[in-house]
Amino acid sequence: MDDSTKKGSTTAKIIILLVVVGLVVGAYKFMQASESGRATLAKMLPAAPAKPAVVPQKVDLPSMNSDSGSDDTAAPLVADGGDSGASCVNGKEVRMLVWAWNAQMGIMYANNAPQATQTSLMCKQGVNLQLSRQDDVSKMQEALVTFADSLSRGEKNPSSGAHFVAIMGDGGAAFLSSLNQRLAKYGPDYKAKVIATAGFSRGEDKFMGPASWKVTPQAAMGGVVSGYLRDGDWNIAQKWLADNGLKNNPDEKTYDPDALNWVAANDYIDAAEKYVTGYSEKRPVVKNGKPTGETKTITVDASVTWTPGDVTIAKKKGGLVSIVSTKEYSSQMPCIIIGIDKWMKANRKDVNGMLTAFYQGADQVKKNPSALNKAAAVSAAVYKEQDAAYWAKYYKGVTEPDAQRIPVQLGGSSVNNLRDALLTFGMVKGSADVFAATYTAFGNIVKQQYPELMPSFPTAAEITDKSYLRDIATRTKTTTTQVAKTDIPKYVAPNESNRQEISRRAWKIRFKTGQASFTPDTMAQLTQLQRDLLIAGNTLVEVHGHTDNVGDPSKNMALSEARAFAVEQWLRKKSPVNFPQGRIRVYSHGSENPVVPNSTEAGKAQNRRVEIVLVGNAG
Repeated sequence: MDDSTKKGSTTAKIIILLVVVGLVVGAYKFMQASESGRATLAKMLPAAPAKPAVVPQKVDLPSMNSDSGSDDTAAPLVADGGDSGASCVNGKEVRMLVWAWNAQMGIMYANNAPQATQTSLMCKQGVNLQLSRQDDVSKMQEALVTFADSLSRGEKNPSSGAHFVAIMGDGGAAFLSSLNQRLAKYGPDYKAKVIATAGFSRGEDKFMGPASWKVTPQAAMGGVVSGYLRDGDWNIAQKWLADNGLKNNPDEKTYDPDALNWVAANDYIDAAEKYVTGYSEKRPVVKNGKPTGETKTITVDASVTWTPGDVTIAKKKGGLVSIVSTKEYSSQMPCIIIGIDKWMKANRKDVNGMLTAFYQGADQVKKNPSALNKAAAVSAAVYKEQDAAYWAKYYKGVTEPDAQRIPVQLGGSSVNNLRDALLTFGMVKGSADVFAATYTAFGNIVKQQYPELMPSFPTAAEITDKSYLRDIATRTKTTTTQVAKTDIPKYVAPNESNRQEISRRAWKIRFKTGQASFTPDTMAQLTQLQRDLLIAGNTLVEVHGHTDNVGDPSKNMALSEARAFAVEQWLRKKSPVNFPQGRIRVYSHGSENPVVPNSTEAGKAQNRRVEIVLVGNAG
């Protein structure tokens, strides 16, 4: 065959190929134009496996004090905050990365400037602390790894990386699981550990959405939320979904009309901006994890974020309300301090000094408006955003009209003094370990929703070292055995006009037949319930008892009441500080409110239930 014949043969093959491709493309477009065609395509050309939407694991959070009050032994107020130009020349150099978060006001006041000043509370403890803003979680992790690497090479006080980071405690499992895997190569002494808390988010972290979702949670199904996935603000929405028995779609590349869907944001600021700009994209539609063959253009109509993200949404666009926030889930989000175990143990005096200054600063912020204003000014300098008035205003929390004149709650945080920190870690008699509860509860949700990313995570005990707090408590004679009356939150039942039902869900708490005694296998459910209610600390808890229709109705009413009281008594016995008198209310319904017919054994079993309703605290 000569060259011209070969070329002709090749040209013919190309033409035939183009014709075939054209026919295939044309057929594909034709089939995409109809619902039956799309369904056929889905069978012929199955997409990559999609995750089914599932109801997140239930989370019951510990009750916590909203503000324990200040410590009467606190250091005196530095009237002018000291001279910001005089650096702390004699203190040990320590670097800490923080987010822009008002829960750190005590740290800000203690330091007096981005770099500790000579007259600061921090410098008086012998520590020259440098504070730097870092919103990127991966860069925080990298800074700790860099620090550990230098430490492993013999540098006693590494000059690179960061000694400490401050993050949300409920996101601790995801953060520490991946971080400690990277640190493992240096040896077990180089593990990153949580040693303290600096404060709590008390409203500024929130799930913002249309008002209809707040009134009718089911209306959120098919909604699209922007957020930084697998972190604290995402957790707020996950708990709300779980409490209401609603599905979450963990696959941010698909759209499920029967679940809440997500658009991944780079950080909490980006999460707010995606709502403001009306971010949209095309996605394949799935149901129960299976592609339907349809595509849909989705647009962000809700967001999870924190200050200044919530302020950005309200001022630039508006239209959203706080569905639920850390005002209600008041124990969910402690601001935790993380460092490298080996360095901290070798420099215990400096670590204790730093924490002592934090808590002295928190005491001043709690009781002195001028200290709050000074801390706010330092915040503005560290965060390089807004001014002191802005940070002070949103530390306290406000309700303001948004761009559409809709009232919306913005901001809200609190600082931790030493007594608050002891309560957070369950170091006060009768209190529960709030940090362990929130760390474990939300770690389990990430594990459930993203098993391929986090198949497991270390226990709270493995990544926590309470010895530094114990040292300080011993030295300052702060009691770990009793709680002052000011530490106990005030729970006030709302009237019908201001009653806000946050969630309602049935729990599979099993009782012995005809009795108010728990079956042995229900202990796991009770423990999970306790953990969930601990997180939702600023809520009233209604326990509603129900039975099936077998037996005398009056006896069933009495039995349902006894079973509801059994749940209340179990919770109060487990952690009386977190479940004080008046927080839990009991209601008996007998067989009056079945959720399904009692005509089958399965139906009867479903009707024998305990419903937990969380209601906003009017106190």
